[in-house]
Amino acid sequence: QVQLVESGGDLVQPGGSLRLSCAVSGVSVSSNTMAWYRQAPGKQRDWVATIPNGGITTYTDSVKGRFTISRDNAKNTVYLQMNSLKPEDTAVYYCNANTNYGYYWGKGTLVTVSS
Repeated sequence: QVQLVESGGDLVQPGGSLRLSCAVSGVSVSSNTMAWYRQAPGKQRDWVATIPNGGITTYTDSVKGRFTISRDNAKNTVYLQMNSLKPEDTAVYYCNANTNYGYYWGKGTLVTVSS
């Protein structure tokens, strides 16, 4: 059974930083494409960043230079380091696994950027 569990969401002031974690079981983060998405209140879910099993990481334009996606193969965990946070980054952040068996999602973690 594939499970993705996000954590690390919090209330943070503009300009602050957070690191989100996605603990994965049932599939290997090293051999699958992993991604982060986010959904702001009243809006659709949007792609944020991808780390493929080979190749380079990619980011949506609005987070380039501020967010970094990475993975720890030993812990089977994917991370999203978020710096210089802005109020428009407020959203529920979801982890996604794109596997040979289909797409899998976590339940999300809430990030609120506000003073």
